[in-house]
Amino acid sequence: MRSHYCGDLRAEHIGEDITLSGWVHRRRDHGGVIFLDLRDREGISQVVFDPDREESFNLADSVRSEYVVEVRGTVRARPEGTTNKDMGTGEIEVLGKELIILNKAETPPFQLDEHQQVGEDVRLRHRFIDLRRPEIQRKLRFRSQITHNIRNYLEDNGFLDIETPILTRATPEGARDYLVPSRTHEGSFFALPQSPQLFKQLLMVSGFDRYYQIAKCFRDEDLRADRQPEFTQIDIETSFMDEEGIMGLTENMIRELFTELLGVDLGQFPRMPYSEAMKRFGSDKPDLRIPLELVDVADLLQDIEFKVFAGPAKDPKGRVAALKVPGGAELTRKIIDDYTKFVGIYGAKGLAWIKVNELEKGAEGLQSPIVKFLGEDVAMKVMERLDASNGDIIFFGADKETVVNEALGALRIKVGEDMNLIEREWAPLWVVDFPMFEETSNGGMTALHHPFTAPSCSPEELIAEPEGKLSRAYDMVLNGTELGGGSVRIHDQAMQKAVFKVLGISDEEAEEKFGFLLNALKFGAPPHGGLAFGLDRLVMLMTGSASIREVIAFPKTQSAACLLTDAPGEVSAAQLRELNIKLRKTP
Repeated sequence: MRSHYCGDLRAEHIGEDITLSGWVHRRRDHGGVIFLDLRDREGISQVVFDPDREESFNLADSVRSEYVVEVRGTVRARPEGTTNKDMGTGEIEVLGKELIILNKAETPPFQLDEHQQVGEDVRLRHRFIDLRRPEIQRKLRFRSQITHNIRNYLEDNGFLDIETPILTRATPEGARDYLVPSRTHEGSFFALPQSPQLFKQLLMVSGFDRYYQIAKCFRDEDLRADRQPEFTQIDIETSFMDEEGIMGLTENMIRELFTELLGVDLGQFPRMPYSEAMKRFGSDKPDLRIPLELVDVADLLQDIEFKVFAGPAKDPKGRVAALKVPGGAELTRKIIDDYTKFVGIYGAKGLAWIKVNELEKGAEGLQSPIVKFLGEDVAMKVMERLDASNGDIIFFGADKETVVNEALGALRIKVGEDMNLIEREWAPLWVVDFPMFEETSNGGMTALHHPFTAPSCSPEELIAEPEGKLSRAYDMVLNGTELGGGSVRIHDQAMQKAVFKVLGISDEEAEEKFGFLLNALKFGAPPHGGLAFGLDRLVMLMTGSASIREVIAFPKTQSAACLLTDAPGEVSAAQLRELNIKLRKTP
């Protein structure tokens, strides 16, 4: 039906007879001449209908926005002074000779060029219309370019695209599973995969030494701007390659991606141990574009009478840290109060601060309600450690280490964004040397990544003293967002059993949940490892989007609902009976 896409027409097509098909983006009547802006996935072309072709002119006069039409005409240069340099087709227009209305359209619930004023719930309920917006179409096309580029890179490096099951069994991977009841196995359930983790390890045991998959994954967890209940993962696994090889191969993949699609040279990715990242930035995914760092001051404050500081300073599990913000003394009390509420989200009980007005006057030149509790000697030692200058503000966090890290780490990002302190556009890095385990609230141990991550020690050393043992894990971080995480995996049964023992997983439970993996490890499993990238997050960052919902064709809402299809929905009593399920009404 079409000879060209609307957005593909250029000056070299002048004089050609062409056929276009698409949607009427806008209709304009200029002094008896009708202009239709015709839109398809490639862009917009301006079509002109003159009254000397009465039939097509009258038909053009009758169309409205979002009508689906076919146009036959001739490409010509736009009159002098009417070119549009902001459009790819801005040098030409089409003289319309024939117009066919393929389908009429009701008035859409929102204008496609005025979407900023439309609520997201309205856009998601009419997502099939929202997806017509050129901005969204550009993002989804860019997403396709990303996956095409990645597939080519991995296949050029010997990786095979292999699918793994969607219906599998529940495994502990840090979030709740989506469960699927089995009709043929009464009382039993499948689980939708949180990742293809175990299957890709089994593929390594099977001898497919380089695997990848653009995989759908599912997690029943609370949502944020960068999370969805179903998401897409670029899943990579390889045998006979250590962490250096895996990190080098995947870093090069991302660098090539940015160079080819954005013209950006990310350079070599620096590496930072987990412990350093937490100490300096309060986060295991630090945003290195912001030149603010946390500084420990507990040793200076543990002997003062001010218990708010002294208590956490003496607590082995506590932390007292300071965050210096150059030029922050200009912040108003209202802004500081807003920051106090902000850190409260992360469990902080308050936010102490000191404004540095005239440092040369000693404590008298410091403005803060807490200076009197510190004393001049301690206050000036704090200023010296932070290399404070007039015009700075210093924020303090004093609490359990986890609370201080989360609160000040988040405040660092917020202040950096609010005060326009971002120094560069892109800041990638690798975070390495993660702990194997972290302590749970009941005193037990949980895997920091997942229980199939290899530790950097022997099974005997791990069991004897699991605290402080490091894993062979690595995360790729970009602009404060975790792009991907991976590790060298456990490939021998003795080490896997040692990890299960530390985690409190009995032999019986391990056999029940992971017997197929443990059995496979007995039959010549090779050393292997891998990494999984969040495709949605990657596209979000590369397109400058505020949310991954903007780069997913049919996303869910914050409550994991699909407004377009009204899912999740109720099912019939007959379906429930087939599945041997009886619903219990909550009071």
